[in-house]
Amino acid sequence: MDMSLYPHAVAMSADEFMSWSDAMINDLLSSGTKKTIDNLTGPIWSWAMKNSMHPLHWGLACCALEMAASSAPRYDAERYGMIYRSSPRQTDILLVNGWISKKIRPDLRRLYEQIPNPKWVVAMGECAISGGPWYDSYNTVQGLDQIVPVDIYIPGCPARPDAMIDGFMLLQKKIENYFKRGVFMED
Repeated sequence: MDMSLYPHAVAMSADEFMSWSDAMINDLLSSGTKKTIDNLTGPIWSWAMKNSMHPLHWGLACCALEMAASSAPRYDAERYGMIYRSSPRQTDILLVNGWISKKIRPDLRRLYEQIPNPKWVVAMGECAISGGPWYDSYNTVQGLDQIVPVDIYIPGCPARPDAMIDGFMLLQKKIENYFKRGVFMED
């Protein structure tokens, strides 16, 4: 039985499908119970996580207005499953837009640590990416990546709503790839 036929299960006969499914189940079980659960549930978790993104909004400057505009009827970010939350324990994405002062740095780090795993970080706008116009200021952090690991950068000053939606679509691909590597039952 050729294993390359698995996407064409409709074209298989009943005997071919049974032999193919038996071979696939035996292959999964031989790799261990945890790996089997990862392989079976990975696509489900991937679909659920990428279609229900809950960013914790950290709007400090003008990019926060663009973030709010992305949820308006013209751009409608909610069709991608983006629903903004205000509690770090109910989110999976930290969305930082605006400059980060050294006084806010420990609070931002604490919010990041309160987000349950798996979590992602999005830096939106030049202020969050590199400090923006205040890059040479004594009290401004020179980018979010100096505090927490950043997954997606959305450039612009301010970043447009369509750029934000494009950045979140890239994040959806990253979430899907994260679950393809089998991380549901880690040791």
